[in-house]
Amino acid sequence: MSAPPSPNETKVVLCVQFNFTFWTIPPELPAALQNRWPEMRVMHVKSYDALPAELPDTDIFVGFNLLPKQLAVARKLKWIHITSAGVSQMMRPDVQTTGVVITNARGIHAIPMAEHTMGAMLALARKFPDTVHYQDAKVWAQEQIWRSRPSELHGATLLIVGLGTIGGEIARRARAFGMRIEAVTRSGHGDASLADKIYPASQLLQAFPQADYIVLAAPDTPETQRMIGARELKSMKPTAYLLNIGRGSLVDEAALIDALQQSTIAGAALDVMEKEPLPQESPLWQMKNVFISPHISAVSQLLWPRQTELLIENLERWFSGRELKNIVDTTRGY
Repeated sequence: MSAPPSPNETKVVLCVQFNFTFWTIPPELPAALQNRWPEMRVMHVKSYDALPAELPDTDIFVGFNLLPKQLAVARKLKWIHITSAGVSQMMRPDVQTTGVVITNARGIHAIPMAEHTMGAMLALARKFPDTVHYQDAKVWAQEQIWRSRPSELHGATLLIVGLGTIGGEIARRARAFGMRIEAVTRSGHGDASLADKIYPASQLLQAFPQADYIVLAAPDTPETQRMIGARELKSMKPTAYLLNIGRGSLVDEAALIDALQQSTIAGAALDVMEKEPLPQESPLWQMKNVFISPHISAVSQLLWPRQTELLIENLERWFSGRELKNIVDTTRGY
């Protein structure tokens, strides 16, 4: 067995470039790495234009994506750490054949996403969007809001599609509200302490009619793309709500729009879309039974401290020859 790598022979390059500045790496992260390992070369590259020059002698890359032309010049690369939980952008043949280890940020978003989901369910149940609209119009709409039938989460059935770290955190919080928890997983197996019943993905249509709230928290893989279409939406109760905090690719958006327009389902809370930003011409913007948030369910003041903690722990494991946390199975895509 070869000796584990040493910090003084390691170069780490960090680079994330997004229009949403919160997703970009703050200076505190590379500073924390350099403070922990002063002998390690740590390069914080703030633009993809400057990235190719740094890649040929890079051992570890930390970022959201490496394009094929970038990966091709990273000849020493041994490990890629993705700063998001989703890794579909890296599930390419050129990545899968390199033998480079891929890890992701799975788990660090779970708490804010679970809290966001509970807030969205409460908003839908208690008609908070309607309340805000009436407040803007200075209308004391007690009778109007009652006619739209505010409801309770207590006693309602929540179906979580994807009982991973995020789904588990949602289940724990929903249980405290007195909800019945059911789930769908790829295999039909999962933590029985989190859900009263777990269906395999092949029984999605049997699970949907039982639920009052359906939360999509599955990863983006070839098997999950557009897993929710017209057939699944028609199987829902007309009083049920769909919440998508996973990926926009999980839902056939045209079918969802039709279901909402036809009142096949009661409404939806959407944090992710097929195309982001959501185009201004999308009818979803104007629908009274839709609650839209701009892909912010994972946003929290603790995100980058958690990112830093995870990366430092994995580097400790890397330099001591131990197995890394959050290794991605490139054959499954998560």
